[in-house]
Amino acid sequence: MESRPFRILGVQQIAVGALDRSRLRRLWVDLLGLESRGEFRNEVENVDGELATIGAGPFAVDLNILEPVDLDRAPRPHQPALNHVGLWVDDMPAAIEWLSAHGLTFTERGVRRGAAGHDVCFIHPKHGGEGVLIELIQAPPELVGEFDRMRDGTRPG
Repeated sequence: MESRPFRILGVQQIAVGALDRSRLRRLWVDLLGLESRGEFRNEVENVDGELATIGAGPFAVDLNILEPVDLDRAPRPHQPALNHVGLWVDDMPAAIEWLSAHGLTFTERGVRRGAAGHDVCFIHPKHGGEGVLIELIQAPPELVGEFDRMRDGTRPG
């Protein structure tokens, strides 16, 4: 396969869901000690959630704790319980173009602003995620720079 015009830099987020997110919050925030960064609600995505953080620094990982706003509507963020994995990408337009040329499609809402404030898009679940959505998240320039410094073994600025 020819060279990709983009790189996956790391995991930006993991999203887990339940009918009632309070049990997930108890485990991840109260017992395991992840830092809560606040709650969010997205009626269009049918999700009521909380953001927590695993780790620190530019490659810290968000944990999205989700529950459905309406049990009778889709999408259903609790099915499967591992709802989606979000991956940092250094060049989202190039990634979308290249992946599309290789047969992947994306969900109908396309590129949009995600809960953490970054541009995101989801690979359509029929493309090998086995029920787990894969989200591409545009990495900010400072994260791309830090990735390059770490990979090259150089110190920041």
